[in-house]
Amino acid sequence: MVNINFVPDDYIQSNESRRANLMCLVLFMIVMAALGGSFVTIRMRQSAFCAKENLVNAKMARMRETIKQFEELQAKRKEMMKTALMTAQLLEPVPRSVLLASLTNNLPAGVSLLKVSFIQKEPKQGGSAAPASKYQAAKAQMPAGQTPVSQEKSLETYIDIGGIAPSDLQVAAYIERLSTSSLMANVALVESKEYKIEDTTFRRFRLTAMLQNDVHLTRDDVDRIRGGTKESVQNF
Repeated sequence: MVNINFVPDDYIQSNESRRANLMCLVLFMIVMAALGGSFVTIRMRQSAFCAKENLVNAKMARMRETIKQFEELQAKRKEMMKTALMTAQLLEPVPRSVLLASLTNNLPAGVSLLKVSFIQKEPKQGGSAAPASKYQAAKAQMPAGQTPVSQEKSLETYIDIGGIAPSDLQVAAYIERLSTSSLMANVALVESKEYKIEDTTFRRFRLTAMLQNDVHLTRDDVDRIRGGTKESVQNF
């Protein structure tokens, strides 16, 4: 039996065209939705990356500010240390009244002081020299594990002494006494000239000395030195 199709071919082709167009539209919508989702995802990631970048930049800015404040504090600390060092250098390790008392106590009979001056200088930066006193020799003989306190930034006190004596014997005795003193070092004779007034002949001398490094006097030492000055004045 022959099947007869009463549907026109144009109608069939039209339906097939509509179905094809519908499927293309659905596929197009799916592709557009995928593209839209991808775009939204990319934008969200970009926003997240921008937020992280802003956070990192903010942290870096805070770190730079902290480093700047730290550098300013370091500069202030160095300035304060410099000021404290200068203040410590200006402080006298031994009162000048005690030095004058020691110079007076060691005067031999007949010797008088005319002038005493104190000069503070920075130590010379040179090669190592031989120890100038028993204290410096003791430092040189310290064990390798012990390091002496650095004196590079300390001021050295030089003493200029002028006076008169009956003869060079008294001058030599005075130099010997000062050399054995616990306060003096590098005692040296600069000049000694003979002067005569009427029938009296005397020697006018000039000495130089240096205050010992790391001198630490107790209260008893100060009282003993000053007490010796009073006794010298009474005997004179």
